[in-house]
Amino acid sequence: MTAFVRLDIPEVILVTPARFNDPRGYFSESYVKARYEQNGVVADFMQDNESLSEPVGTIRGLHFQTPPFAQAKLVRVVQGAVYDVAVDVRKGSPTFGRWVGANLTAEGREQLFVPRGFAHAFCTLVPNTKVLYKVDNSYSKESEGGIVWDDPDLAIDWPVAEAILSDKDRVLPRLRDYDSPFHYA
Repeated sequence: MTAFVRLDIPEVILVTPARFNDPRGYFSESYVKARYEQNGVVADFMQDNESLSEPVGTIRGLHFQTPPFAQAKLVRVVQGAVYDVAVDVRKGSPTFGRWVGANLTAEGREQLFVPRGFAHAFCTLVPNTKVLYKVDNSYSKESEGGIVWDDPDLAIDWPVAEAILSDKDRVLPRLRDYDSPFHYA
């Protein structure tokens, strides 16, 4: 049976789909909309994205899309392993500025649901890690946003001392220097 676990920030949900093994290998339903919605993963996914990060210690994020192009994400690893993080950036939220993290592995099949209003990032734990994620809104370059990965106010417990980053991710602002367009409802 597929397991749905709410993390310390209850809107962020760790999902582990059931796997059915036989002598040939296994079968798993990685996403069933009705089952997910019954367990709080509510999003009209419209696009699948894929990334490959070759070196260990690659951090992609902390990213988000601002309204009207805000995105919820359902993240999973199909090759390798990551430490996946979601940070609440919704003004007025009782968990504003808090983060949750989970290990996602190809072997374990875990998925992380990251709702709109959260910054998202992952750090690769093994070489050649491939991540797939569903999003529920279109991409817009003008709506890109983010928070710097090592913001001392967030104090994220990353599994690396030094990260491999894109030039864009090196210069993202701290959360306290960013006027978030997201509001807690």
